[in-house]
Amino acid sequence: MVNEKKMVGERAAEFVSDGMVVGLGTGSTAYYFVMALAKRISEEGLKISGVPTSLETARLAEKNGIKMYSVDEVDGVDLTIDGADEFDPQLNGIKGGGGALLIEKIIASNSKEVIWIADHSKEVSQLGSFPLPVEVIREGSKHLLAYFTDKGYQPTLRVNDEGEPYLTDNEHYIIDLHLEGITDAQALSEELIHLVGVVEHGLFLDIADKVILAKDGNCQIIEK
Repeated sequence: MVNEKKMVGERAAEFVSDGMVVGLGTGSTAYYFVMALAKRISEEGLKISGVPTSLETARLAEKNGIKMYSVDEVDGVDLTIDGADEFDPQLNGIKGGGGALLIEKIIASNSKEVIWIADHSKEVSQLGSFPLPVEVIREGSKHLLAYFTDKGYQPTLRVNDEGEPYLTDNEHYIIDLHLEGITDAQALSEELIHLVGVVEHGLFLDIADKVILAKDGNCQIIEK
């Protein structure tokens, strides 16, 4: 069986050039990109500066010989390559299934180019099948849960394997909204970001420039 995540991760590494500052995504698909990039560094002597979107990615990259910097230690990011939980025909997406949405969005917003890598299951006609993550501060999170319930957003507080509230790298909670379909992503984005206590949400609108999609055994490049 074809490993679609490995396929797009390796294809994405080909977009990296010598001297670039590269944003390194988080998640199971981004893992293969980081490993393919590390292989190029080892075999070709490629020189890049990596900016990780999570502690997990930072550990993986450093272990494999990629020099790491925080987003505040670089003037900007040339290229960020990351996964997506869903994306639509306009290349708007939902991210944050891995819990790293805040730093992912900060790094993407400071990047000259953003490429998402995805297996065929992530391509949708309308966003919303994947639960929408909303990162919130812990204080007041019960009131936000009540607000989302009243709005009919079917919220759940994300928990870890021990059943305790999941904590992001920045020690915030995540509330997942089970919306099933999002008819106006821009309006929902505006509503969420203006709620007191919300740090960031997983709607990534007008951020991706390309998607490398694994489909029918091949890599397809989808551009805006």
